[in-house]
Amino acid sequence: MTAQSYALFETPVGWCGIVWNAAGVAGVQLPERDEKATRARLRRRYPDALEAAPPPPIRQAIERMTRVLSGEGGDLTTVALDMSDIPPQRRDIYTIARSIPAGATLSYGEIAARLDGTGDARDVGEAMARNPFPIIVPCHRVLAAGGKIGGFSAAGGVVTKLRLLEVEGAQVGEAPTLFDSLPLAMRPRERS
Repeated sequence: MTAQSYALFETPVGWCGIVWNAAGVAGVQLPERDEKATRARLRRRYPDALEAAPPPPIRQAIERMTRVLSGEGGDLTTVALDMSDIPPQRRDIYTIARSIPAGATLSYGEIAARLDGTGDARDVGEAMARNPFPIIVPCHRVLAAGGKIGGFSAAGGVVTKLRLLEVEGAQVGEAPTLFDSLPLAMRPRERS
């Protein structure tokens, strides 16, 4: 096993953590309720990692993630990931998910269709739930069928997922109509 290091960093949504080794980023921890809780969760996930100052490529990844989480955008597709412990099919799923641009989404089924028959939507859902690289592998951009939000395993669950999508300008569910901006009392009634 390659020696791992970690660092915590502050973002507009709270304290995140990042773990790395010589091959690249080994994991990302989204915020818990506070810095102490984020550190504790990260230490449980990576008990052998030692806290250290991030080297330049990791500092760049941190800066890009912070920009993404603040709504400024940022390209995370070039961040090196250590996927040596990730099964091949999940690597393929993560590669497809990384190709989803900010503001866009794909469904579990759409990703499964791109796997050349080697998986289904359940496999994609499981991979997203086990994603060790949230934000870098943007599992929040993967939705259930029909534009339904699906699940999200980070603190805050679906609310967090919706907020991340909102920050990126993604349209979730049905497109708003002209009348959606009117007060409820002024909206036309649907006919049955």
